[in-house]
Amino acid sequence: MRRLVAAGLALLTWSCAPTGDRPHQRLYTEDLFIQVWLDPAPPHALEPVKFRVVVRDKESGEPIEGGEGRIFATNEDRKSINNGFVKEPELGTYSTNLMFVTAGSWAVGLQFRRDSTKALQRVQDWMQEVYPERAPGEETTKARN
Repeated sequence: MRRLVAAGLALLTWSCAPTGDRPHQRLYTEDLFIQVWLDPAPPHALEPVKFRVVVRDKESGEPIEGGEGRIFATNEDRKSINNGFVKEPELGTYSTNLMFVTAGSWAVGLQFRRDSTKALQRVQDWMQEVYPERAPGEETTKARN
């Protein structure tokens, strides 16, 4: 009887698991809506992390093509990292890689502009928890394209 109850609970838990898109940040500027995905999530220290962003007009929802942006992060010890975005083939999609050098809490910021004639717009910074580096030989998550 216990096995039947345990199997039923396992099935119920599995069937209630989220099946949608991976969790991501939804950020806004004056006139842009920006979605941010990290891979792997959560990130680990000393592993490359791919940041993928989709940028849309806040009012029309149209993808922003030809935009420029950058992402940057600082931890409590004032270690800083940053990189610019490159255009991906999908409409309104840009990506870059960062490597967090230490575990812990990092303040992450992002700036973006529609084109080189516009001013950079900054989103509200967010805190990102970075897990400790993995031991050699420990399984790592491969970055998704």
